[in-house]
Amino acid sequence: MANQYDLVVLGGGTAGYAAAIKASRAGLKTAIVEKSKLGGTCLHKGCIPTKSFLKSAETLAMMRSAGDFGIDNVNPTFDMKNIVARKDQVVSQMHNGIRQLMKKHKVDVFEGHGRILGPSLFSPMAGTVAVDNPHDDEGESEILVNQNVLICTGSRPRELPFLPFDGAMILSSDDMMVLEEVPDRIAIIGGGIIGLEFASMLNDLGAKVTVYEAGERLLPNEDRDLSNTLKKYLEEKGILFELSAELNENNVILESDAVKFKAGEEQIYDKVLVAIGRSPNIEDIGLASTRIELKDGYIRTNEYYQTKDDNIYAVGDCIGNLQLAHVATKEALNAITHMTDEEPFKLDYNQVPRCIYTSPEAASIGMTEDELKAEDITFEVHKIPLNTVAKAVIEGDKNGFGKILTEPDTGDILGASLVGPNVTELINEVSLAKFLDASALELGSSIHAHPSVSEILMELGLDAEGMAIHV
Repeated sequence: MANQYDLVVLGGGTAGYAAAIKASRAGLKTAIVEKSKLGGTCLHKGCIPTKSFLKSAETLAMMRSAGDFGIDNVNPTFDMKNIVARKDQVVSQMHNGIRQLMKKHKVDVFEGHGRILGPSLFSPMAGTVAVDNPHDDEGESEILVNQNVLICTGSRPRELPFLPFDGAMILSSDDMMVLEEVPDRIAIIGGGIIGLEFASMLNDLGAKVTVYEAGERLLPNEDRDLSNTLKKYLEEKGILFELSAELNENNVILESDAVKFKAGEEQIYDKVLVAIGRSPNIEDIGLASTRIELKDGYIRTNEYYQTKDDNIYAVGDCIGNLQLAHVATKEALNAITHMTDEEPFKLDYNQVPRCIYTSPEAASIGMTEDELKAEDITFEVHKIPLNTVAKAVIEGDKNGFGKILTEPDTGDILGASLVGPNVTELINEVSLAKFLDASALELGSSIHAHPSVSEILMELGLDAEGMAIHV
């Protein structure tokens, strides 16, 4: 028997469940189809578990460096199983919360793999969703007839053709979620956000880490000062970097109990983490039954996240914008707003905070110097060492910084980059300033508590007008 819905959401990750809640509140009868667990990659294999790992690793590193804070004789020990168990507890708590939210908002959840059907006896247009029974391969599919579909099926780790994932020596970020012990020596292929976060974590846990990056620098889409400063910090902690590394089947050799790298000086590793990006989960969801078009391997949408079939929307990693949970969520909420015949605030991707949860943290927003130069946009640079702020010195910062790029005539904030303690929290203040179209002077004129690391933003805002106090 067919089920009737106003909206069916394919994928119960961060974007999917948030969209379902908003839709239900708007009076739409809503269902979610999820083949694994509500919360998706972000909750179970990405954002949340990795930050739990990083917090445990940061705590261990802080205890080992207690002497820097006047505390002697701290020599902590740990069992990786306990760190994993703590992660599991955090994830379980959040997962249970999402399940309760679905019940509270009367969202029907279907467990199984969903596929979009073309026009049929159920509907004259593409969009009806068939859900496979996950416990019975030969069982009948649930049929979900609907007015709208929202595709938010996320992405998965991308593998190298000459180093396919095996879950033992060649690991994906998914495999790291169940790491039973810290390897003595590990190579990380990819100097992006995922690679650097795991490098920071594993180093703090005692592993000898080498990062191989194909490009000439880490984090190629970020500010050069941010990239170089973070690299310096991580090198001081003992992480090694091989840049412009061309890896292939000839110089990476998989042996029975180790992996040998011959790119440069020969090195042998216990394990390899491949962190070269993510691929969209759009195979086998019925796109061929629709008029949906792809662009560069991602679903193509308009500014309201509608596909070529205007009753089918798509958001998040599967459409190829910034692959961040908060971006996917905002896209999904905008899509629901548009479905309900309202005009959403269009997402300005230059107002999206980008965070790197290494130790120390890094964060940014807006355009970089390289991007502004490429578009021939006039700008001014204002950069202040973080050690001009007392709270940052108390926190143990050594060479972090704050930097904003401004439009010379108006003082508008074009971009910002921060490296240091708690900057993944501070960047939200800059995001709010950009959303409200505040100038650098307005940012600097607002009162900031003393002592606080956020005083760096006040100083940067004032510096844009030549009014900084502590520089």
